[in-house]
Amino acid sequence: MLNVRRFVQGEDEPAWVSVWNAVYGTRWDWRSMTVEEMAALEKAPDFDAEGRFIAELDGQPVGIVFAYVDKLREEKRGFVRSFGVIPTHRGQGIEEKLADTALGELKKRGMKVAQSSANDDQEEVIHLWESLGFKLVRIFSLMTSSLAQVQSTIDENLEVALRPAQKDADEDLKMINWLDNECFKEHFNWRPNPVEQTIHFVREDPFFKQQEWFFALSEKKHVGYIGLGVDEKYNVERNTKCGWILDIGVLKPHRRRGIGTRLMLHGMRRLKAMGMTTAMLGVDDWNVTEAMKLYEKAGFKVAKKDMAYEKDLE
Repeated sequence: MLNVRRFVQGEDEPAWVSVWNAVYGTRWDWRSMTVEEMAALEKAPDFDAEGRFIAELDGQPVGIVFAYVDKLREEKRGFVRSFGVIPTHRGQGIEEKLADTALGELKKRGMKVAQSSANDDQEEVIHLWESLGFKLVRIFSLMTSSLAQVQSTIDENLEVALRPAQKDADEDLKMINWLDNECFKEHFNWRPNPVEQTIHFVREDPFFKQQEWFFALSEKKHVGYIGLGVDEKYNVERNTKCGWILDIGVLKPHRRRGIGTRLMLHGMRRLKAMGMTTAMLGVDDWNVTEAMKLYEKAGFKVAKKDMAYEKDLE
């Protein structure tokens, strides 16, 4: 008998993690999660504790879904996240039941639009969203680059000074937060990030425990930034040495001057100095800044595509 029930925080974390790892932990760009890491995620300032559901078949957890409502977002857009059924039970109607449950929850909580996602190789999930009336609204790319030889022949603005941010200095984290909001306020799905969220990510993220952040300064003014991260557990599980470009941005008046290139190449060189052999980053293909052109120029290539879908709930 199939039963979809609401997640009980403080009790259901082990069941959720077991399903999550079966669904996502085997994908090359993800790694397994622990109960302790999940508990750390629950402490984030923007965490929604209400919208999680577990599908049980004969009492055993086989699927999960998160009908996520961002309490910091003014627009009434909810998100279907952490959606999946363990491989041995797919195609038995469990996905449809979870999707219906999530959409009902978002509508019940006042959301007017639901957003879901799927990887480009998840044909069944894509078909499900389309059958429910979802429309493609965005495409994202996960890009990778070898760090064996970081580019040195492309135009980078060497007149811009770079300064490392101090993670224990509140003023530096406030500056990262301000730059992030200013650089991305024109982007898809943007909403202002409170400084508490930036501080939590930099100091307490359970995955990227090793982080470095740098500012770009022009005439002693902060005009851009970059964040780097290494997930040591991912590297152990995947037997690799991969680092991430977590975030990068340049203020609009200072774009097209080689500052983004300067930050990107510095970030790649730093990751290489940290012992990494590969860099990864995520990007919106339809980014208003056409950031993909910079990344391709720096040697990054698309490794996979993620699609975002939306559906009106009214």
